[in-house]
Amino acid sequence: MHIEILQELGLSLNEAKIYEALLGNGELSVPQISEKTKAHKRNIYDAIPRILHKGLIYQIAESKEAKYAAVPPDKLEDLIGEKQSKLEKILPSLKTQFKKTASHEAVYVYKGKEGFKNYLRDILKTGKDVYFIGAKGGWFDKDLATFIAKFLKQAKEKGIRYHHIFDHEVIAQAAELLPALGKPYKFLPPQYSTTGAIDIFGDHIVTFSGLHLKSLTEDVTLAVIVNKELADCYRTWFKFIWDFCPDEKHVSQTKTP
Repeated sequence: MHIEILQELGLSLNEAKIYEALLGNGELSVPQISEKTKAHKRNIYDAIPRILHKGLIYQIAESKEAKYAAVPPDKLEDLIGEKQSKLEKILPSLKTQFKKTASHEAVYVYKGKEGFKNYLRDILKTGKDVYFIGAKGGWFDKDLATFIAKFLKQAKEKGIRYHHIFDHEVIAQAAELLPALGKPYKFLPPQYSTTGAIDIFGDHIVTFSGLHLKSLTEDVTLAVIVNKELADCYRTWFKFIWDFCPDEKHVSQTKTP
């Protein structure tokens, strides 16, 4: 677990192994590091200059044999902060470049849970209300918990509202999901539940497959169409479905099968 996260933070596999070995064992020589990590000594020698440069380890000066030790893990926060600062310096320029080439019409596909996060980022970028048909609470997949908490906060700051037409099964989860999403919402009759959904926001229409109640499949697929006229059409169809769905009072008296 630690090794994988350290790699996500920018360390190579061998750098992560070396750092964790030194954290857990104190001062070690290259042969000792090799023994602890099961990595070849040549790979250790190659990785040590890089991890020294990152400031995560240091060499013991008094030792006859070259030995190394780890600095406190707080240094990892410094590394992340430095990367964030570098990104902030170039981000305005990158956004300008993107706006110059961005098309007002497009068709593309997002795949997997990382692709799902990109769709949520698109919602924040547009800053417009979102209309959902066949929603299932997929935002509350356990793997998205940290991301969603931040997303909901940012969406609230932007004044984005959600207009949900949920699948009928969501009624059983209403006490958990609906306070975070707010009104308005309605529910489809039970015979119209599916594993798909449609979201409309701004000029975007997003069609999903691979959705389940409060969960996403690993290969969840999002087909995205960016087209203002078509998005307006979908919002009209949303209103038609909304008008023919039972109101909240009627639904609350209906038992979920």
